[in-house]
Amino acid sequence: QVQLAESGGGLVQPGGSLRLSCAASGSIFRIASMGWYRQAPGNQRDLVARISDGGSTNYAGSVKGRFTISRDNAKNTVYLQMNSLKPEDTAVYYCHAYGSTWKTLGLMDDYWGQGTQVTVSS
Repeated sequence: QVQLAESGGGLVQPGGSLRLSCAASGSIFRIASMGWYRQAPGNQRDLVARISDGGSTNYAGSVKGRFTISRDNAKNTVYLQMNSLKPEDTAVYYCHAYGSTWKTLGLMDDYWGQGTQVTVSS
């Protein structure tokens, strides 16, 4: 199994910054991509940003230019630097990993963290 541990959420004023971290642990064979999704009350869970093990990135249009995703492959950790935060960024942010374990080898699967609350409010 792969476990994801998130940290870094909290309350911040509009225009402020937060940095989320997510560390993967367990019997990891390969993590092809890691990323962040978010879900606000009453909404579906949407992609915020993701990064492949080769460094390719994808961002939601609403966060481009404000958020930056990065990854430390040696530590199986992904980061999300969030700048110029807006009230509409308020949501629970979930870490996601797409990978395989030593038990399943080439069989890829989705793994999710428990989520961390980000609240942008004055």
